Amino acid sequence: MDAPRTIACLLYPDVMSLDICGPLQVFASANVERQRQGLPPYYQLLVLGEQVGAVPTSAGLQMVAEQAWSDVDIGCIDTLLVPGGVGEKIQSENRALLAWLRAAEPRVRRLGSICSGALILAAAGLLDGRRATTHWADAEHLRQAYPAVEVLADCLHTYDPEDKHGSGHIFTSAGVTAGIDLALALVEADLGRAMALAVARRLVMFLRRPGDQAQFSALLAPDPSRVPRLAALLEWIPAHLHQDLSLEVLAAQAHMTPRTLSRVFTRELGMGPGRYVERVRLEAARNLLQDAQTSIGTVARLTGFGHPENLRRTFHKHLAVSPQQYAERFA
Repeated sequence: MDAPRTIACLLYPDVMSLDICGPLQVFASANVERQRQGLPPYYQLLVLGEQVGAVPTSAGLQMVAEQAWSDVDIGCIDTLLVPGGVGEKIQSENRALLAWLRAAEPRVRRLGSICSGALILAAAGLLDGRRATTHWADAEHLRQAYPAVEVLADCLHTYDPEDKHGSGHIFTSAGVTAGIDLALALVEADLGRAMALAVARRLVMFLRRPGDQAQFSALLAPDPSRVPRLAALLEWIPAHLHQDLSLEVLAAQAHMTPRTLSRVFTRELGMGPGRYVERVRLEAARNLLQDAQTSIGTVARLTGFGHPENLRRTFHKHLAVSPQQYAERFA
């Protein structure tokens, strides 16, 4: 019988506990499913810290590192996972850890990150020239701090078992629960789709979200004090989504020329007025669909999309799912 494949996950102070527990539970549940089928465990789980012992997580609870990463036999690791959390910044400056990750990269079959763990991989130079994602709140920092990384802010993970984009060996995932989606994708690559679905059912979760599905993050309204010239307009827009919100209408409401309004929007919000309105309309549509009280046609009308087909195209563009699929998953 072949030895179980070792899934190792780093542990460091102020790590996000779910970034470790979520993915590791997926692999542990795959072992349980195999046991039910009379098969031996496929995975061996290993938690690595800077030294052996208890480590405080950002939740206040402690987790235990079974081995020090500097002492482990890297050749025995099949898949190495780097979690995120508020302690990520210190680890991104941990030269010993970054050097160890660079040494481990060519020796492990798979190296991936969960949430802001992508910033640790980026600090080690392991994401240069690669596609990567992270928690939506950290995506812009990843893009600015590491310009050699191709940041995909709106996907769940970049793991690609067929390695079409060079993402079969090194890959990343978005915030927290996206690490579970990543782990399910790894289980599917190792043991087949039936096993991945069995694990998902056992964990009582959506069967498996594809990696290129968008992160469902809320569009947060900017602080009015930071955009004083736009504050009144940004408060006015959500109450008039069903109306004509063309550039000319918005400019008149803001008492600016269309050209000036476009320039101010781009400078203050990083996007033009049209794109901002589309995002606010999308957020309003999401909220209505989550309430499960309104038909898709009515949602399209109330949020200014007009026809359901316009709503469908916008959902696919930003979220990679249809309004119907979104309602079924989140209502």
